Amino acid sequence: MPEDQVLEKTNRINALFDFYEPLLTEKQRTFLRLYFHDDYSLGEIAENFDISRQAVYEHIKRAELVLHDYEDKLGLQQKHESRIRLREELTLALAGSAPELLARTGALLDQLIDLD
Repeated sequence: MPEDQVLEKTNRINALFDFYEPLLTEKQRTFLRLYFHDDYSLGEIAENFDISRQAVYEHIKRAELVLHDYEDKLGLQQKHESRIRLREELTLALAGSAPELLARTGALLDQLIDLD
């Protein structure tokens, strides 16, 4: 897999992990965090948990499928991205407005985005 695709996949999994972490099992959270956040290799994780690299790989793949399944059903990350895009559009539309209005509107939009 080309490096840019690996980075894109890592970013996607990390974004989904941010939204759905509480819904994962402890083992899924641990393995995903070590592999995607902390950049551990499969071998390093396997050694730390005294299991095979294949077992680690299967745990990670299953956890990735669970994250994608949650996103397919709930769409939290997609909705978050949509709100960010809409905030940018509103900010551009209000660009000529009074500074106080821009500041107040920006603060309210930030609160809407952070509702997740």
